[in-house]
Amino acid sequence: MITVPADELLSLTKDVFTRYHVPEPVAHDISTVLVHANLRGVDSHGVMRVEHYINRLIEGGIRADATPDYNETSPSTGIVNGHHGFGHSIAKEGMNRAIHQAKQHGIGSIAVKNSSHCGALSFFVQQAAAEKLIGIAMSHTDAIVVPYGGAKPYFGTNPLAFGFPTNEEDPVILDFATSTVALGKILDAKEKQQPIPHGWGVNHNGQSTTIPEEVVSLTPFGGPKGYGLAMVVEIFSALLTGAAFGPHVSKMYDDYHKNRELGHFFMAIDPSKFIAVETFTARLDTMIQELRQVPAVTTEERIYVPGELEKINERERLANGIPLPESVYHFLKQNH
Repeated sequence: MITVPADELLSLTKDVFTRYHVPEPVAHDISTVLVHANLRGVDSHGVMRVEHYINRLIEGGIRADATPDYNETSPSTGIVNGHHGFGHSIAKEGMNRAIHQAKQHGIGSIAVKNSSHCGALSFFVQQAAAEKLIGIAMSHTDAIVVPYGGAKPYFGTNPLAFGFPTNEEDPVILDFATSTVALGKILDAKEKQQPIPHGWGVNHNGQSTTIPEEVVSLTPFGGPKGYGLAMVVEIFSALLTGAAFGPHVSKMYDDYHKNRELGHFFMAIDPSKFIAVETFTARLDTMIQELRQVPAVTTEERIYVPGELEKINERERLANGIPLPESVYHFLKQNH
């Protein structure tokens, strides 16, 4: 492993994209979202993905010159068409539009179409929380998760995220895949040559495996609950946006010349339309502080709130650098 300062990693990553003729503002958006994930310890959604994005860009599956356009369908709804560009920048535009609407009308709901993989959804709900708004984000992916009781995959990992503003505490950020784990965690374990826990993924025979190279499908978390949530995310992200759904979505790690045509859904809500925002954030601070006082099962542990462990990682990595596999670092250095 190689440890790299966050600002150096951001610059290095941005340089790779601009070398491949991605406009500087878009390259900045992509790099910021990726390094955000690394800082939070979610390395599966960080700069390890750069090589994949560049390969898809070279093959034509992502357009470097795409410019999203926006169609406002009501004061609180709209559609962003990404025209097959980089999902990170397209998704940021989608949440920015939702935030703008929420500030004016109390709520903003944006459907995004013709996008690509957008990275960690925590970034986008954090955008809303930073503006003292509640943020909701969701996206679908290609079929890799078996439905509850099924032998073949239908939905993707279909992540869902929420962000809540606070006063003195850090915002509450909940970002999770509806699979037991995100595919990126399997890829991260493969990159680091580490085994995975039982129950994360299954092999060609539908049997659980601890060898990441053998994984062909993932499982829904919580059985029928994760399966049901995956369907909800697919409805918002694909059916509302007009995107392909389920097994009709093109594969992320195949057909690099094809556009992904992914959809996302973003919502921002102004809590001040229900209660004074200062009251809301102060009460959430109190909830967080009370949760920390709940006795833990072991004396060595304490209770954490969603997003808190990732924030601890972020502070530690900002101070001491981000650990990267040598192969990932060398790719960035050789292509910047």
